[in-house]
Amino acid sequence: MAEIRKLKNYINGEWVESKTDKYEDVVNPATKEVLCQVPISTKEDIDYAAQKAAEAFKTWTKVAVPRRARILFNFQQLLSQHKEELAHLITIENGKNTKEALGEVGRGIENVEFAAGAPSLMMGDSLASIATDVEAANYRYPIGVVGGIAPFNFPMMVPCWMFPMAIALGNTFILKPSERTPLLTEKLVELFEKAGLPKGVFNVVYGAHDVVNGILEHPEIKAISFVGSKPVGEYVYKKGSENLKRVQSLTGAKNHTIVLNDAHLEDTITNIIGAAFGSAGERCMACAVVTVEEGIADEFMAKLQEKVADIKIGNGLDDGVFLGPVIREDNKKRTLSYIEKGLEEGARLVCDGRENVSDDGYFVGPTIFDNVTTEMTIWKDEIFAPVLSVIRVKNLKEAIEIANKSEFANGACLFTSNSNAIRYFRENIDAGMLGINLGVPAPMAFFPFSGWKSSFFGTLHANGKDSVDFYTRKKVVTARYPAPDFN
Repeated sequence: MAEIRKLKNYINGEWVESKTDKYEDVVNPATKEVLCQVPISTKEDIDYAAQKAAEAFKTWTKVAVPRRARILFNFQQLLSQHKEELAHLITIENGKNTKEALGEVGRGIENVEFAAGAPSLMMGDSLASIATDVEAANYRYPIGVVGGIAPFNFPMMVPCWMFPMAIALGNTFILKPSERTPLLTEKLVELFEKAGLPKGVFNVVYGAHDVVNGILEHPEIKAISFVGSKPVGEYVYKKGSENLKRVQSLTGAKNHTIVLNDAHLEDTITNIIGAAFGSAGERCMACAVVTVEEGIADEFMAKLQEKVADIKIGNGLDDGVFLGPVIREDNKKRTLSYIEKGLEEGARLVCDGRENVSDDGYFVGPTIFDNVTTEMTIWKDEIFAPVLSVIRVKNLKEAIEIANKSEFANGACLFTSNSNAIRYFRENIDAGMLGINLGVPAPMAFFPFSGWKSSFFGTLHANGKDSVDFYTRKKVVTARYPAPDFN
């Protein structure tokens, strides 16, 4: 039997063994094959990484912004050249199908492209005359060492929300990837090195609680970007803020999609299936709840069930597979417990994800509940699995009122051809990212990923101009130049 490879941390341009004696198996969720082992690193490991990142910051911050941008351009080209390999790594360690994995790679590359615009993004502003012979100028500067804590569900895209922009703006970075999906990060490091990145600018420390707490507590780490669950995200925000760090914490979701009587049902259902069951429902922009007007509810449900029956479940590497596994056995058990809970609380199960699925991996089939109410646990909780709840409503106003009861406010979608309804939806829904006649309203890199309420803790969001403000600080110079006498 071949020996299982143990991963190393990447600190100061070198792969170094963790100080830990604890390792965790990294498993292909579609096959249960052990791919490698990841270190559950120690506080000592994060201390070493922070020390080296702080040393590297002293020189990296002085590198001219166009030179930093050229390294990002090189990185973008290398990522594009290796996109199939990157997608393959995502599929084997996360489980999503190849098409979705390629899409994720594309979104990651998009963030690198945006970060490569650092010379424009870092520009300040000025006013030539604020008083007699007095001018003022505003300059941007990097903040120092930044820590990033990333989830398993998008092992390329989410880290690329963080480190490319932070580094392009002159910061150094320590990434803690999910211990469940570490292999993609190794490839990112290899390509970033090849792009010309100096030692110590980008560092990777694998691990769990000790690494997270080390990032939150270390005095050299000035800012923290987090994406993950609500309980952990709230803890990260509170603890990081307590330690006087900047924190942006993107957390849970319970996204509602509203379907009105005038919606084009074929397109609507295709979009909802992609949004609810794509990536096995393991994404913070998944469609978790559909509120459908009573006038078309029966027809909508019949067509939805008909299309869901055609979904192919299996290993994401296989042709034609749409729905892959959830990430681990515990996630599968948790999902099955929610199905039981939905039945106990009186929802009508019209598609049962427990049926006709293979035991070769952690598979759950598409699951749909009808006649759900806001008192039910399956409506309240973020399940993070291929489970969709359907609520029948009288009108748009009722649908919005239901969505706004949720503690989460990440995204929401509306399917209609009525412009008045679209405006009413936009003005009254509690959500930061809205979709009109599309299923997943995830913004492109140059707009902020702007969740509200318990979907986000912080002030400045990831991506867009918010990210530039988050990873920089400002100096305002006010100067008097008395007018000389050149006569």
